[in-house]
Amino acid sequence: MSTSVSLVWFRNDLRTHDHEPLLRAAKAGPLVAVYCLDPRVYARSSLGMSRIAPQRARFLVESVAALRAELRALGGDLIVRRGAPEEILPALAAEIGARALYFHREAGTEERAVEDALARTPLALHAFDGASLLHPDDLPFEMHDLPDLFTRFRTWVEKQSVRPRDVLPAPDRLRTPVFDPGELPTLEEFGFTPPTHDPRATLVFVGGSTAGRARLQHYIWDADRLRTYKETRNGMLGPDDSSRLSPWLALGCLSPREVCAEVQRYERERVRNDSTYWLFFELLWRDYFHFVSAKYGAKLFRVGGLRDLRLPWRRPDRDAAARRDFDAWCEGCTGFPLVDANMRELRATGFMSNRGRQNVASFLTKNLGIDWRFGAAWFEAQLIDYDAASNYGNWCYTAGVGNDTRAYRFFNIYKQSEDYDPHGDYVRHWLPELRGLRGARAHRPDLLTLEECRRDGVAYPEPLVDLFESARANEAAYRRAAELR
Repeated sequence: MSTSVSLVWFRNDLRTHDHEPLLRAAKAGPLVAVYCLDPRVYARSSLGMSRIAPQRARFLVESVAALRAELRALGGDLIVRRGAPEEILPALAAEIGARALYFHREAGTEERAVEDALARTPLALHAFDGASLLHPDDLPFEMHDLPDLFTRFRTWVEKQSVRPRDVLPAPDRLRTPVFDPGELPTLEEFGFTPPTHDPRATLVFVGGSTAGRARLQHYIWDADRLRTYKETRNGMLGPDDSSRLSPWLALGCLSPREVCAEVQRYERERVRNDSTYWLFFELLWRDYFHFVSAKYGAKLFRVGGLRDLRLPWRRPDRDAAARRDFDAWCEGCTGFPLVDANMRELRATGFMSNRGRQNVASFLTKNLGIDWRFGAAWFEAQLIDYDAASNYGNWCYTAGVGNDTRAYRFFNIYKQSEDYDPHGDYVRHWLPELRGLRGARAHRPDLLTLEECRRDGVAYPEPLVDLFESARANEAAYRRAAELR
């Protein structure tokens, strides 16, 4: 086989468009595209928790299958192998006579460790940046000088007029040697049977670039919801309240530059307003967490976070009461309807609104006082839009050990319920026990008398904690830790 064959390694970039490694390799000559299903990525975490649940596995399986179909439509194929990439790729290169490996860099510590291992092999590595909206080389500072506050980062970027690079086209045609493609991943090899569709889900997420582009088209153009994004983005029930593009961004079925290009086209052809800017703003937040991960590495995943705060967290793996409370949180049985509805939606669909994520994370850390890493690990397994940098960056932020100017950020669940689910529609949608309660009464079943519970058919758990007393106790512990720092 010709020595001019190159390998293109797909990771969390499961698309053929706006894919610089694929485009460069295609111009260089024949190529073999490879996806490695690394068992380490889906093994149990250091906290003893599963790293992938059925909904996330389903979305991944669909996305890999869709990528193979895209590559075949271009005359290529996707080779699927099981094992560690640093072992699979050099062996495959030796087998087919390839000397060059093209791939996208990633920010996570585990991912970078694999890249470092590959750098010690005979392969010539051609690495590119394609996970972020803004290219790291275009930033007005070196990565080690990344500001520790998002606002300062955004200000620098906007003052320097840093703009996303152009979206790259997919190759016109691929030349790929005949080779055993291997079996696509299946849910069964993750130990799951295909999850049933929950009829309460207001949007069905299907993995792959085609589905991602269809969602982009629907949200921005067909439904014309971008013009009101800023006003509706905190909605939890409506399928078009927010863009819900994050699952396809997380696996790279869509690139952030592609999303931004559609926003800019919308601004030219329809309207430019605060809402169109706000979607760009959210993409900048996503970038920022990726850059934070690149700057701080493993520190992002440590209990003290970026601030090295030693808080007296309760650990579910060491304390039975903490395990009871953590399980109740995971199952959506805390006695706080807004928390419970969001947690049940997550388990049933693999998705939760951003507003919901902030509330349930605040409750776990600021009310239950449970080690934030357990919440982050639960999200890692459940979320179809799991992205290591965004997930752990946001959890650090909410737990008070990350990039935040506020010393103690506490979400008042009752006030949040009034503001974002004023009529109780969302909680009744996900909590059948509360469907007999009209209006905002669904948010406070703890205030019902026994007679009212019998009359309205309410059988709901008592709150695990007093919302305000628990927050005050955890804030006192936080402030003591901050003083000792």
